[in-house]
Amino acid sequence: MKQIVFLTGTRADFGKIKSLLQILQDDTAYQPHIFATGMHMIEKYGNTVIEIEKCGFKNIYPFINHTSEASMDLTLAKTVEGFSSYVNRIKPDLIVVHGDRVEALAGALVGSLNNILVAHIEGGEISGTIDELIRHSTSKMSHVHYVSNELAKRRLIQMGELEASIFVIGSPDIDIMFSDTLPSVEIAKSYYDINFEDYAIAMFHPVTTEFDNMQVYADAFVDALLQDSNNYVVIYPNNDLGSEAIFNAYSRLENHPRFRIFPSTRFEYFLTLLKHCKFMIGNSSAGIRETPYYGIPAVNIGTRQQNRAYHESVINTGYTTKTILNGIELALNSKPQKEEVGFGTGNSAKLFLDTLNDIKVWQLSNQKQFLDL
Repeated sequence: MKQIVFLTGTRADFGKIKSLLQILQDDTAYQPHIFATGMHMIEKYGNTVIEIEKCGFKNIYPFINHTSEASMDLTLAKTVEGFSSYVNRIKPDLIVVHGDRVEALAGALVGSLNNILVAHIEGGEISGTIDELIRHSTSKMSHVHYVSNELAKRRLIQMGELEASIFVIGSPDIDIMFSDTLPSVEIAKSYYDINFEDYAIAMFHPVTTEFDNMQVYADAFVDALLQDSNNYVVIYPNNDLGSEAIFNAYSRLENHPRFRIFPSTRFEYFLTLLKHCKFMIGNSSAGIRETPYYGIPAVNIGTRQQNRAYHESVINTGYTTKTILNGIELALNSKPQKEEVGFGTGNSAKLFLDTLNDIKVWQLSNQKQFLDL
């Protein structure tokens, strides 16, 4: 039985790996483990490790890696230390990391330096802020690549990765988006005590490379929401550098009748709320990746999602209150169609398992090679 460790640090990346965990859970050839750290272990964000436990997964190891908002480098170092100790005890055959967080980079570092195969999910993509540097660095420290589409595959080849190590499986969260396990909108609203008939979803994250301006950006965002007349379900930002500026701005929304603010939401419940909202606003990747599948307009603010794929449903704005309000008006007047936007069709978990059942993956060398073009 092969031991496979999944590392998760946020509610978002857990949503990306959940279907992969589910398909391995009852497969006698594999024993999945979960190293839960990052935002999962912070009370302010709802201790979402509890949500992982509620999913019925086994072999969950919680680890607190948080230092402070301003020390992502120390958080990286602490994660490396904790994950290294854990890995030396579990001795996994494969480490699976996702995306562009410091936790993913820590997992790839530990795996590669301990001669353990590392699989990176959703490498080869581009975006704004420090995330892109972390994503590409994680890819270079990984041996197996599970990418969303052919474009991401070409980028990894351009970065010198071997084509035989790259597998196009789509984005695993699409599996859950179109599953029959999503709760009804009535159940989701009841669970979170959302009494609005109609609402929009707001998710605004810090842009680490624009830290000096984050308070100005956050204040302008909140000004726009207050000047608007829609109801909003607001979900906390991630814990990157600059998040305190957003929390400072959000204090003006507290106890306001048009706003319900949550540290986090269950992934399936979030998808249901997204599927039935009027529009999404902020700078979350969900506005770029998930909303087009549901035909929901998204107001994408600023540079955090810069260079990512844009679609008919995405309305891009600057950081000023005026441009944000203009974006909201455009969103309310738009009627985008549901579209498949190049991140898979909902069978990522099966494709993932198919690769693991193929001896070729396990024959990949942990001695990386660079492929010259």
